[in-house]
Amino acid sequence: MDKRVLGSDLEVSAIGLGCMGFSHAYGAPVPEQETIQMLRYAYELGYTFFDTAEIYGTPGDPNANERVVGEALQPIRNHVKIASKFGIRFDYDSPQVNKPLIPDSRPEVIRASVEGSLKRLRTDYIDLYFQHRIDPAVEPETVAEVMGELVKEGKILHWGISEANEAYLRRAHAVCPVTAVQNRYSMMARFHEALFPVVEELGIGFVAFSPMANGFLTGKYGKDAVFDRKYDYRSGMPQFTPETVDVNRELLAMLNAFAEEYHATAAQVSMAWMLCKKPWIVPIPGTRKADRLQENAGAAKIHFSATEVEKLDRLLDQLPMSEVFGGSRVSNQTK
Repeated sequence: MDKRVLGSDLEVSAIGLGCMGFSHAYGAPVPEQETIQMLRYAYELGYTFFDTAEIYGTPGDPNANERVVGEALQPIRNHVKIASKFGIRFDYDSPQVNKPLIPDSRPEVIRASVEGSLKRLRTDYIDLYFQHRIDPAVEPETVAEVMGELVKEGKILHWGISEANEAYLRRAHAVCPVTAVQNRYSMMARFHEALFPVVEELGIGFVAFSPMANGFLTGKYGKDAVFDRKYDYRSGMPQFTPETVDVNRELLAMLNAFAEEYHATAAQVSMAWMLCKKPWIVPIPGTRKADRLQENAGAAKIHFSATEVEKLDRLLDQLPMSEVFGGSRVSNQTK
């Protein structure tokens, strides 16, 4: 697979693998040995960028994802880049399937988080360490100072911010250079395009999570789609309700038309579109299936011209679309 550079020098595969779904939010967790096999198969396909977080798990095993990612990648640790995250925990007392998030980026909490992640990931360093959500009670300069210390100590090599906004990003970057932001981005969620001029100016990469709108843009889900209300966040996402299938029909038809023209799939078109927009965008789709790993990797081989990207943008501006899941609610619960 082709490579891309995030920030000044973090080289990763053009498409990364979002590992969350193996352990969290997309159904009951996948058996660990099966997950390990899938992660190693991803490496064989050319994936070298693996994204996890300390909170990806279940109430009974909240750190499961980091642990299984660490075990899977240990034999190839020197050949891959691992991203993990700090700064939030789930409000497990909430009755909601999609649990609210409680932000906490106090320096002592960050310190405890990085030590736990290093141990679970079976590594001496984390290639890219993201603040998972902004904590309104902690100044960006304070977080950036801790990141600078961790870089000097060799515990992390780069850092980033997830769901970043311009003001926070600029303040943090001035203290310790930010390598990447990780924000929601897809054909159905384009609001963070407003941040593109800023990251380009500062030389920061953009890691796109949910690049297929939580799988909706694959075109594989119709009115009869059923999701586990205990484990699967899609059970509460607006783009998967029976009513929205009709609303999004033209969008999926457009994707399928481009897919047919380019001998590709709808999923590949949706990611090739963003890959061809900017050289510093790296999508991190998640999947639990080997054939989807292959399919997603194939998106990097599709090359749209600037004119074709502009055509897609114009169509997206005009097509009717339903609401799309915008992220877990941030709780105002005190730390």
